[in-house]
Amino acid sequence: MSPAEEYPLNQLLITGTEINYLIICPTKLWYFSHGITMEGENEWVDLGRFLHERRYADEEKEVQIERIKIDFIRKGDTIEVHEVKLGKSMERAHEMQALYYLYYLKRLGIKAKAALHYPKLNETKEITLDGHEEEVEKAVQFAQVVKSLSAPPEPVKSKKCKKCAYYELCWV
Repeated sequence: MSPAEEYPLNQLLITGTEINYLIICPTKLWYFSHGITMEGENEWVDLGRFLHERRYADEEKEVQIERIKIDFIRKGDTIEVHEVKLGKSMERAHEMQALYYLYYLKRLGIKAKAALHYPKLNETKEITLDGHEEEVEKAVQFAQVVKSLSAPPEPVKSKKCKKCAYYELCWV
């Protein structure tokens, strides 16, 4: 049985934010998935929201498609999924989040491509699902394992921790 058959769409109980957090830090994913949200108090998150609202003011924001919430979508010959990010320090997590959206949409029968926008850097990165489906499926499986743990996994200290909304939970 293929991973796609193992995880029917109605069992993909993972959000794009959770995939993003998994790549950044499984501990962060665990806290978030257990209702411990600290983002509302974080200045970096606030700055990201501000850039998102101002730079792409004409776009329809936060498009909800079942369990996924995309920053904005452009429709044309191909659906374009757009994610707006503050900086590239977490670029791998951003890529995986976009890949997960493309994977989810493909499972709905929608072919799409994605773009990551870094407005402070005035850069855009194109993302396609080609060759990444197995990687996304493994991330989904790992995220489900982390979310099912009875306690958060031990955090691993890195330079990204200092700007994390969950810093105090892990290190103070």
